[in-house]
Parts: sequence; structure tokens; C-alpha cells
Amino acid sequence: MSLTDDRVRFGAAYYHEYHRPGEDPRPERLAQDLDQMAAAGFTVIRVGESVWTTWEPEEGRFDLDWLQPVLDGAHEQGIDVVLGTPTYALPPWMVRRYPEVAGEDATGRRMGWGARQEADFTHPVFRFHAERVLRKIVERYRDHPAVVGWQVDNEPGLHLLHNHGIFQRFVDHLRAEYGDVETLNREWGLVYWSHRLSTWADLWTPDGNAQPQYDLAWRRFQAGLTTEMIAWQADAVRALARDDQAVTTCIAYDRPALEDVELSRALDVTSGNAYFGMQDALEHPGVAGAPQAWTVRGTWALFQAADMMFSSKDAPFLVTETNAQAIGGPENNFPAYRGQWRQAAWALVARGARMVEYWHWHTLHYGTETYWGGVVPHNGRPGRTYRELAQIGAELGTAGPLLASARPDADVGIVYSSEARWALAAQPSLTRDDGTADTNTYPRVVSAFYRGAFDAGLQARVVRPAALFDDSPADVAARLPVLVAAALYTATDAQLDWLLAYAEAGGHLVLGPRTGYADHEARARTDVQPARLSGAAGVWYEEFTNLLEPVRVVSPGERADGAPDGARGLDVPAGATAEAWVDCLLPGSPDAGGAGGAGEHGATVLARYDHPHLGEFAAVTTRVHGAGRVTTVGTVPGVDLARAVVGWAAPAPLAGWQDLPASVTVSTSTTADGRRVHVVHNWSWDRVEVTAPAGLELVVRPGHGDTSGADDVPAAGASVSAGERVALGAWDVLVAVTAG
Repeated sequence: MSLTDDRVRFGAAYYHEYHRPGEDPRPERLAQDLDQMAAAGFTVIRVGESVWTTWEPEEGRFDLDWLQPVLDGAHEQGIDVVLGTPTYALPPWMVRRYPEVAGEDATGRRMGWGARQEADFTHPVFRFHAERVLRKIVERYRDHPAVVGWQVDNEPGLHLLHNHGIFQRFVDHLRAEYGDVETLNREWGLVYWSHRLSTWADLWTPDGNAQPQYDLAWRRFQAGLTTEMIAWQADAVRALARDDQAVTTCIAYDRPALEDVELSRALDVTSGNAYFGMQDALEHPGVAGAPQAWTVRGTWALFQAADMMFSSKDAPFLVTETNAQAIGGPENNFPAYRGQWRQAAWALVARGARMVEYWHWHTLHYGTETYWGGVVPHNGRPGRTYRELAQIGAELGTAGPLLASARPDADVGIVYSSEARWALAAQPSLTRDDGTADTNTYPRVVSAFYRGAFDAGLQARVVRPAALFDDSPADVAARLPVLVAAALYTATDAQLDWLLAYAEAGGHLVLGPRTGYADHEARARTDVQPARLSGAAGVWYEEFTNLLEPVRVVSPGERADGAPDGARGLDVPAGATAEAWVDCLLPGSPDAGGAGGAGEHGATVLARYDHPHLGEFAAVTTRVHGAGRVTTVGTVPGVDLARAVVGWAAPAPLAGWQDLPASVTVSTSTTADGRRVHVVHNWSWDRVEVTAPAGLELVVRPGHGDTSGADDVPAAGASVSAGERVALGAWDVLVAVTAG
């Protein structure tokens, strides 16, 4: 069973065991909760993943029956259940009796206990007890008809573990990979600072390490341990569970010891968190936003988070946790404006979510997450949040089956590499506002281009090296006419050659700064930069600079419309800026004596810097290569420049909508039978009108459960003719379908 088969599931995490202080879980409250869930259109709940001490109060003594009433009640209401294994939250008796199971965040320094995920999950003691409780739970409930899937662990990869046994496994791993210390010395450049090893016993622990090759290998290894742990649990569950029950976990994409693509191979379906800033943070166009962390900020960033989840398997995914009321700590209270929960749910579904599950049902009265708001507040009475989510439940109940077979469309591909992220965390290119190194260099650069595509009205697909470079360049060029490879710092020769083959086959390759600068070991390449790409790009550089302030970017003074390679000109907007970094691009070839300008070998300059020194260099260039084109962006583009460049590079958007108000976005998907589904959002307080690009059938009408969008909006099921105008109210959404 895939959990993504025939509908879009809708629900919340539900913890009946988290009762009010001094009270036992009450049967009447359980019945009331489930009645309210069913009335709101809930079709799924997630249970059980956080309470190992409830399952096993003392070592070897199990209490497994407490969940039975929850599952029975859910089944009576027609609500499916995903049951979680509790292995990420250790019981106190284990820590007390087996202190050796504690994780170390530095060599010899055990983590304090009192949060979660403090264990060395590779330790035999942990493995023994984790497998035992997992087996007990699965054996007890595998035959319950409500259970449709299993979540193993939760949000894995929180810590880089430094335990002695883990370090020794790392040494063994390096021995197997490199064979001998001389090979490792050569590949890591350990002659530097007298780090050459004479024996494997000489390898130092990671605590004080400053060598980037070591750091990259350590991050790869740690992510591999996380994948191994999840795969071990997934295999253990599959050996016991029914064949029709799916296995997944809940991924938090900012975890340092995580490689989500490899980890997802062990799962039947990808599941993850989609937390986002609400209220004014969802205004479009609006906030600057930030790279993905535990939460994102900005409408574009919400879509990017969804596209990241899709990219883990290049397939539909489940949202295991997303915003109900306020999220985070007691100081972070920004519940959604009216309509925003509905907007966010449809945005996630439009980009491939086949389950939207809120964290969580009832707001807690105690504990760390007392003010992380649930669907119902502390008083337990359904309020505004519940009413607005109930509208989503009703809409998904009607329109969900239409989306279940749909695949999100894409105008632009955005390459995202975990290895480049790790390498640029060890040697950050960018700085924060306070001048310190920004370990988020990689996501910051990639996000600039993603937002450029989003703001240009284009749909982006995040693509991962594991899938991309195993595919035919010609096939990818046919599916994705534009491919952005920005900050792809670590790449093999074969991967860089693949990018050139993509352009040769007719694709438009957009290169961003730092791409191809280092090899697979994060060693700076000796090639002319951008390495292996310079000739095809018709541009090169030998120096680069950080920017302390944004620099204005302007047209080169002579439009490129008549350039020898046939490039159409880029309209550089008045507010275009370069930010944080500049590769000092020179058109032509260094073998031709420097800047060659446009011509047989040189690129056409599309934009330059308005700066007394940087004005010597190109900011954006382009050149025909084979049947396609290579465009090079030598900076982290500001919002206006990114929108202009990616919009210039792409063909007309697949969605087909024209002259949209600035606050409106359109996301489309294509169903298995060839129909196109259009999800149209208005991310503002203003009432707007949009013009249908073709004949449409309205599946979900605008309006927050009434006529707040406008009194004249058509009803669900109504036909909308091409050219007909439809109104959307503040923070509104409509869903329509047309033939593909």
C-alpha cells in the first residue's frame, strides 16, 4: 500500500495519552475528539510515536492495550491510523540502567538527558531495546483494520554523534573506501599542516578538525548511519506487518545528519514536516524569506519546501506535520489569517502532497511544546482553527481523488545537492550580516534562484543528483527546458559533463556561482573556472569577491538582441542587484588573451555591475551550445535580478494564465488521464480578478466557506469559459480542471 493511492488524506497527530494533568485519559473525551475529527473531514491520524515509557513503563514490562480504544474509535469513524514506533524518545530507565547508550556531541562528552534523540542509536543496547518494543507494538496492532501504515522513529538525524564506537566505525569505513593511509593522504591532501597519517590509528577525532575533506567524509558517514538506522527499523516492521501497510518516517529536512534521498529509499513513501510562517509572512510578493530550516518564511519558501519533499523520491509525499495554530515557543504566536490554512493546504497538495496532517489535535497543557498550538486550543473547544480546517476537509473529500493521480508540472528544474550543502557548510562562501561565515551558504544560493522562478510565475521542480545524473540528458531537456545548477560546488567530472550534454541536447543550462569549483572530495579544481564548463559557457574567471552590500546590476549598454549567438535581450529591471558574492566573469577564453567578448568563443553579456571596479566584469552571460544554451550568473541574484533571469530563460509557463495580479500564483498538475488541474491563490488582502486561459470546470470555488471572495463567484462544478473573469477574495484559493 502506498498511502498515496486513491485520495488525499487529511488529519492530525493525536495523542489521547497526553491528557490533562491529574486526569486519566477519558473515554468520553476520546469519543468527542473522534466525532469532531470526523465532522471536520479527517480521514487519518498519527499516533504513538513519542511515548516509549507508556509502551514500556519499566524494562521488560509492556503496556500495549492502552491504544486499543483509540484505534477502535478511529475505525468506527472511518479514520485511518499511521502508528509510530517510539524509538526517538528514550525512557528514563534505559538511561539510568545503561548510561553507555547516551549519545556524545563531542568525544567523551555525553549529551544531557531531558529532551529527545540523545541516544547512540548504533549501540547494541539501544538496538536490542528498540527492536523489542517495536516488535511488541507491531505484533499487537498489525491486524487492526484501522492501521494503514507505520512511522518508524521521528525526525531522524538531529545530532552528529561522536561516540567512540561510531568513530571507530568511521575509521573502518575509510579503510574500506580508500584502502590504505597513503591513498587517504593523497586524496585528502593531508600533507597540509603536517596531517599525513602513518597508520589508521593516527586519524584524529572530528572535534577540532579543520580539514574540509575530512568534514565532508564525516557528514557523509553520519548521514549513512541515520539511513542505516531507519532502514533497519523499516525492515523490522515489514517483516511483521501486513503487506498492505506502508512504512515511512517523518523527515525534518534541516537535520545535520540526514541525506533524505538515500534515507527515502528505505521507505515506501516520503513523509516530512512543512512548517511555515503565517500572517504577513505569506504575503506575495513580500518577505525576503530565508533558506529552509525547521520552518520557512515566504510563500515561495512554502512551495520550495513542498518541492523538496517531492524530490526525495521524485514522487508524491505525505505531510506528517504542519501548522495548526501558532508554532514554536511561547514567544512565537502568529496564527494564520482567515483563509491561510486553506491556502497552505492547497499549495502543498498542488505540489504533490497526498496527506496533510496537522501537529497536532489538542494543544498541550504541559511540557516543552505547551504553546505549540493544536487544532483545538487549551480549553478543548473547537474554534476558528477547527472551523477553517473543516472547510479544507470537505474540499479535499470532494476534490482529493482528482489530485491523487496528478503529477505537479514544472517549467524549470532546480538542482539540489546534499553534498554541496555539506561542503559549503564546512567552507562557507557567504557571510552573515555580522560578518561571520554563513553555514547556510548553499541553501541561500539555491533559494535565490528558486524564488526567482517562483516570482516569475514559473513552476520549479527540485531535482537531485542521484536521479538527475542517471537519466538521459536529452530526456531531461525534453521534460525540463531550463535547468538551474547554482552553487553545485562539489561535482564529479561525469556530472559536469552531463550538464554540458543537457545543453547540447537542447536544454537551457543556467549556471550559478560556485558551480563546479571543487571535485567530489571538495578539492578546488585546477581547471579554468567554471571547471569543465568554461568553454561551452564562453566565459571564465580567476578571481571572486564577497560583497558587503548589494551592488546594482544594469544592462551592458548594448542590448544583446542582435548578438552573434541569437540571444534575445534580458530586460534588467531597475531594482536588480547582486548580493553577497561575485565570480568575476570574463567573456571569451584565457587562451585568447583575456576577455574575448561576444563572438565564436565568447559569451554575450546580458548584464554588468554598476560599480567602478566590478563594472569590468560580466554579471550575466549567455552562449549557444549545441542545440541549447548555457547562461552563467556570476552572483547571488537579488529578488529582481533572479526573477528577470529565470523568467528570461524559460519558455511561456505551462499554466497558461496571463496578466495575473502580482499577488496571484498558479500551480498546475497533470492527471493520469491527461487533464490539467489548476490551483490559483491570491496571497494578499486585496480582492482580485483572474482571467481563465481555457475552458475550466470549477472544482473548489473561491471563498472561505461563504461568499467572502465575491458575491458573483461561480459555484463548485460550474463551467468557466476561456476569457471569463473570476474573482478571488483576500487569502483565497480556487481549484479548477481542464483537458490536458
